[in-house]
Amino acid sequence: MSKTYNVAVLVGSLRKASINRKLALALADLAPASLNLEILEIGDLPLYNEDADGDSAPASYAPFRSKLKAADAVLFITPEYNRSIPGAMKNAIDVGSRPYGQSGFSGKPGAVLSASPGAIGGFGANHHLRQCLVFLDVHVLQQPEAYLGGAGSFFDENGVLSDGIKPFLQKFIDAYAAWVAQHA
Repeated sequence: MSKTYNVAVLVGSLRKASINRKLALALADLAPASLNLEILEIGDLPLYNEDADGDSAPASYAPFRSKLKAADAVLFITPEYNRSIPGAMKNAIDVGSRPYGQSGFSGKPGAVLSASPGAIGGFGANHHLRQCLVFLDVHVLQQPEAYLGGAGSFFDENGVLSDGIKPFLQKFIDAYAAWVAQHA
């Protein structure tokens, strides 16, 4: 019997109709049985402040950190804001990697998918995020690269994934499943 790996999914967009959240849900549907994807909500995490951490940490930090630490792997799905990652994503990374020496990311296999209605598919956000993940000791899947431009056309008005992007997403999640099995 093969192992099922729990994957913490961080979605950088907080919008209700977020393309990135829809992609996270689509990937969960396409994922092989070896992956169990769970979106960890990041919108309610107060801004990280070391002075407020420790015994007096905001209540939302503990369950977020606990779920992150319990996960076997991490998957980041993000839009691009001003050629970088959204502030909520950076804050979640800061919360999850603290206090120093207790990072919930360290040593885990990960992957980054960036999506944007624009042509370059969040290339800047993807690479800024990868730079953070090097420091956090996340072992990031290198291929296939996932910069999804024109993402506004990936779903119809009912939220159904288009057949045009589905083969790439399947290739991506299958490669990620193999990566997780190899590195978890």
